[in-house]
Amino acid sequence: MKIWIWLFLALVVLTGCEETSNTTLSSTSSDGMIPVELINVIDGDTIKVKYNGKTETVRYLLIDTPEVQHQTLGNQPYGDEASDRNSQLLSNSAISLEFDDGDRYDDYNRLLAYVYADGKSVQETLLNEGLARVAYVFPPNDRHVEAFENAERKARNDGLGVWQHENYVTNRGFDETKVEMDVTGLTKENSNDCLIKGNINRENKKIYHVPQGKYYEQTKAEKWFCTEQQAMKAGFKKSGE
Repeated sequence: MKIWIWLFLALVVLTGCEETSNTTLSSTSSDGMIPVELINVIDGDTIKVKYNGKTETVRYLLIDTPEVQHQTLGNQPYGDEASDRNSQLLSNSAISLEFDDGDRYDDYNRLLAYVYADGKSVQETLLNEGLARVAYVFPPNDRHVEAFENAERKARNDGLGVWQHENYVTNRGFDETKVEMDVTGLTKENSNDCLIKGNINRENKKIYHVPQGKYYEQTKAEKWFCTEQQAMKAGFKKSGE
């Protein structure tokens, strides 16, 4: 009788361990998607998320967007647009990551992943809209490269975003000297829609003025912005009229 009791207890313990193991694995869905919490958007191809209880910087696999506030390159054309679109796609969405078969981290200790908003690829959307290029293809981290290249090709053929300017997109990044700019530093395509004036005063403070502002008309614009968000990202503060 005692032998049967011990066998029964052993079976209960093994069953409990199996259930615990299944519970632990449930954080990753059957399609390999890992839910994460967005902390903030850094630029068009980089975000910060809460992953495994830690704050991690995520670098989007297989794409590259123009720089925003880079130490040497500054704000490249379409960098703000890519960053704003990235924020828009992720805002109020269920965000998940998908890892590939290669390295999980790059040389800057950033997670390398495909990013999804409500199940839709953020990378592919940015490529479709001409706000990114396919780049940094290092097998075996290349699972979606064919789909991404198709999206890039369509945007290039349609002349969208970065593809409006011949030779702006290069194999090594983006060459802003190939984009025709007006005197305000904006591309001629969007200058008519960007009415916020950026000005640096005598105290070297960066101030922006909206069209309704008290000092808007008398302010000389040293840089123009399409949105207040763009102005703030460039380090400008709103005029305190």
